[in-house]
Amino acid sequence: MDKTRIGNTKLQLNTSLMQKVTASIALLLMILFFSIVSPYFFKVNNLLTIALQTSITAITAYGMIFVIISAGVDLSIGSNIAFTGIMVALMLKNGFPIWLAMILCLVVGITAGMVNGILISKMKLPAFIATLGMQMVLRGLALVVTDARPVYLDNAPQFKQIAQAKLFNTIPFPVLYMIVLGFGAAFLLRKTVIGRNVFAVGSNEESARLSGIDTEKVRIFAFMFSGLMAAIAGLILTSRVNSGQPTIAVGYEANAIAASVIGGASMRGGHGSISGAILGAFILGVLMNGLNLLNVSQNWQVFASGFVVIFAVYLDKVRTSRN
Repeated sequence: MDKTRIGNTKLQLNTSLMQKVTASIALLLMILFFSIVSPYFFKVNNLLTIALQTSITAITAYGMIFVIISAGVDLSIGSNIAFTGIMVALMLKNGFPIWLAMILCLVVGITAGMVNGILISKMKLPAFIATLGMQMVLRGLALVVTDARPVYLDNAPQFKQIAQAKLFNTIPFPVLYMIVLGFGAAFLLRKTVIGRNVFAVGSNEESARLSGIDTEKVRIFAFMFSGLMAAIAGLILTSRVNSGQPTIAVGYEANAIAASVIGGASMRGGHGSISGAILGAFILGVLMNGLNLLNVSQNWQVFASGFVVIFAVYLDKVRTSRN
């Protein structure tokens, strides 16, 4: 039994390494291609733009990684971002202190994730159905509360600085958030008991339960963490556009899934990493930025994003089948 377990562990490590190497090569080839076809691509300002645009995808992918490793999926991320943005904009507009409005919105995001986890763990609903329902609920609430109109912020100049300020007048703050949150999520996933339990539940839920792990609490935690990351992304996006937009972040959950899977996560659970999610997010970011520089229509960019999602999930299916 021990030899089999060691063999499986080595196989997973080799698969993870090969996936990251393949993704890294793909990213380098994309950078090389766009650098050749567009002289503006490799300039510092454009590279910082790529990092800024990638930051939201990466942050949401951090949460998605926890859910995917636990053998689930969260389709409510985009709506969570929009609803969180609407709530913080409404609170600031009504005179709430910035710190209180932000904390309350993080609680809202975590609560949405907790409800997802309870629906899936306690009520045994499929993750796809539960989070799809939550997606519709949160998006509907955002539209109802605002009457489908943006909530503009004209009385919170300090809130704008959360996402629009730059370190040394060069590096956008969201890029720093992406890095700091990445280190925190990686530590939580790899160096803590709850992180190891997430892997255990995703690998074999029944074995994890027999080992004394409270699998229901672990799943709920994974979705709560996803909700937290979505809420943080919502605050950053709201600060960037200086308004709460009820229709913002449509399809962001697909980008988070694609980034996770491209980076080596398995949709069957038990496998994934934060570093892989960052790598996958940058592949998507470079692709979208390069297509934009080539003046490719926004409609074709959406097509390309959808194709990448399908291709990434297909590669995951092939990879897990071989394993």
